[in-house]
Amino acid sequence: MAEAVAELLERAARRGAPLEELRALRLAVQAVPPAALRARLSDDHLGALFGLLSVNDREQVSTCVSILERLLQALDPLYVIQNLKEELQKGLFHPDDSVKILTISQIGRIVENSDAVREILNSPELLRQIINCIGGEKIAVAKEAIKSLSRIAQTQEGLEALFVSSLLSDLKNVMATNDVVRYRVYELIVEISSVSADSLSYCANSGLISDLIGELTGDDVLVRATCIEMVTSLAHTPHGRQYLAQQGVIDKISNIIIGAESDPFSGFYLPGFVKFFGNLAVVDSPQQICERYPVFMEKVFEMAESHDPTMIGVAVDTLGILGSTVEGKQVLQKTRSRFQNLLNKIGHQAKNAPTELRLRCLDAISSLLYLPPEQQTEDLLRMTESWFTSLSSQPLELFRSISTQPFPDLHCGALRVFTAIANQPWAQKLMLNSPGFVEYIVDRSVEPDKASKDAKYELVKALVNSKTIAEIFGNQNYLRLRAYLREGPYYAKAVSTTAVEGAE
Repeated sequence: MAEAVAELLERAARRGAPLEELRALRLAVQAVPPAALRARLSDDHLGALFGLLSVNDREQVSTCVSILERLLQALDPLYVIQNLKEELQKGLFHPDDSVKILTISQIGRIVENSDAVREILNSPELLRQIINCIGGEKIAVAKEAIKSLSRIAQTQEGLEALFVSSLLSDLKNVMATNDVVRYRVYELIVEISSVSADSLSYCANSGLISDLIGELTGDDVLVRATCIEMVTSLAHTPHGRQYLAQQGVIDKISNIIIGAESDPFSGFYLPGFVKFFGNLAVVDSPQQICERYPVFMEKVFEMAESHDPTMIGVAVDTLGILGSTVEGKQVLQKTRSRFQNLLNKIGHQAKNAPTELRLRCLDAISSLLYLPPEQQTEDLLRMTESWFTSLSSQPLELFRSISTQPFPDLHCGALRVFTAIANQPWAQKLMLNSPGFVEYIVDRSVEPDKASKDAKYELVKALVNSKTIAEIFGNQNYLRLRAYLREGPYYAKAVSTTAVEGAE
């Protein structure tokens, strides 16, 4: 087969190849290992195949793209950029999207290679074309271009090339294409800024982060909603948070939330702004953030207490994020009865709301109630127990009834709530004293699908790994749980049958 590939490649290089031969070559290259392809390839072969992309014949172009995909994957990225730079550049200009995707995916391979990426840095025209690809209609091409430029910017030379040269003007020019492309460039800038403080400094000096923040704090409510997601990504890193604080951006976001009271269109951007503070509280200090920006907590409670399902969903998600840490739990506990009343509403929503909101409530409840073993002080255990009892008059039965409903997502969500409290002694006592609950835990027949079996197994594992389970559940029940854990999530008991003569 390797000889057939070599012969077909030679024909293509000498005089071009008819479509039938290209089809045969496409099949042949798929059957030959990469090492064997590498041994038979020359620059002439590849140059000829790239040349065949210039015809106005979709099938020929498609066939050549398939062949080149296979052949180029067999070659070292450094070889590709050193010997096919011109072909790659033409490929990025090609009117057919499949050729652009082929070429930009090769650029993606090249930028991952520390030797090959230098060749791109020395080719400003190629870099310029990659930047222009961000403005392309095909989202796959634009995403690959963003990924490649982000990778290029991970070196000092790459940052210099993009931000301290005429390429910065190209980046700004491509932003002017339309709103969608502008946000793609902002996405790239945030990605680069997140790598290091040095990267952020280059991006800030370019003026593009200031542009993003200007749009975030501008009057267009839809633009605000888009920009806050990118600023939230920037806040995931310590140097990003420091920059936002120094520039007064966090204070501005807080002030916009305060002003939202009188804005009839605040529903468009308020969820994103609240999520920003929720994420900020988790990666920073929940107590400091909530003390410095009290409007954040107030707005979360307002949204959770409202009758708007969208706002309730965002508030519930944010409470789940905030309550995922012990410090965040303690911040919520300080609000006392207001949070206890809110838990009752969340429990009600978990039972009666539309499915999507019910799932979000179940996930938030799991997050709020979970306590790692090393943080289970008497005070914190009392707190999670009181939170659990605030959810409903009979909370264990509430989640058990949800777990028996024929909806896999809800079923697993309820099991995750049980798993969250499974290592806490008060919850183990509740489970033991609830009629039939231990039997339900070890009953494999109630788990209809893989996700459910996995969720039940996690519950059993959480119980078995608890230091108090043997004492509270008793030895017999503990051994049943141990057996379940040992058998694994998908164990099925063998059923023997006896054939009886004359039976039909």
